[in-house]
Amino acid sequence: MEKNTFATSAYIATSPETAFDYLCSLKNLDEWTLFSRMIEQVDENTWRGTASGYQRDLFYHVRKIENPLFFGIEWHCGFEYQKYFQVYPVLLFPPDYVKPETDEKGVYFHWLSFVDPARRTPMIMEGIHTVHTSECRSLKAILERNAGETQAAQGRYKIDTDTIYIDAPLDIAIAYLRDLRNLDEWAHLLRADGEVNSESGEFLDEYNQKVKVTFRTHDLKNYYLVEQDYFYPEYNFIQRSPVILIPCSYAFGNSEARGCIQHRISFWEIGKAPRHGKLQLEDFGAESMNIKRFIEAKAGNFDTFARGMSYLLPSS
Repeated sequence: MEKNTFATSAYIATSPETAFDYLCSLKNLDEWTLFSRMIEQVDENTWRGTASGYQRDLFYHVRKIENPLFFGIEWHCGFEYQKYFQVYPVLLFPPDYVKPETDEKGVYFHWLSFVDPARRTPMIMEGIHTVHTSECRSLKAILERNAGETQAAQGRYKIDTDTIYIDAPLDIAIAYLRDLRNLDEWAHLLRADGEVNSESGEFLDEYNQKVKVTFRTHDLKNYYLVEQDYFYPEYNFIQRSPVILIPCSYAFGNSEARGCIQHRISFWEIGKAPRHGKLQLEDFGAESMNIKRFIEAKAGNFDTFARGMSYLLPSS
């Protein structure tokens, strides 16, 4: 897995709208984070405050992500106003995004963190998983308590992720990833069965089961999200995997960082072994290696693949 990217997820028994409104207010960080305490408001969407991972203040900035299917925000942090080097996208998926026509209420919270290896301290590296996991639990508790819950609510799904570094320009990477006609090349468990266009087509899986695949691309201004839907009509089963493709220059707040990060999100029903689609996270990971291989080759780069799945500093 990509070692400069960290993901934290939770099911929260509150409405997506309530969670979104709460997260949009930076002042609420005072309530649920370890030590992000807002001290001074700088502008409508920016505060200066203390920090959990540093012995100095940070500037905190929030940006809303506009999308009709789910809610989202980004937190940005840095030591100087408007000079941010930590980016934290947050996506809020309603249960009917995971499974259409479900009767489940609540929201699936997914918090993604990028940390520039050129500026990452050992404390950030060693502590980010622990701190963000505990803070996620605190956020869940506050929102559920406000909704009348007296103990941690259990969702029907868990979120798991696969992340890999691709050493290629964003325009080359997104042109390849968003085009469904390339699926035959990188998805070794699927093969085309009829006409396939850039956004939809029919395939057969490894058991010769029919699969209707649909790709939808969303421009999130500084990066892209590609929704990948795998629908099994004979079983009325859909497996959704939103994919974020973000340039390292934006993720790390470093104009010299080349390439991009591909982050694949998957939903797994708790207590029930999957029978169709990807049966394990490694199925996504294997495809990601192929995607990295083919995109880097299209960019004329045949060297980075051997260096592994993570972004490395040029001098490393």
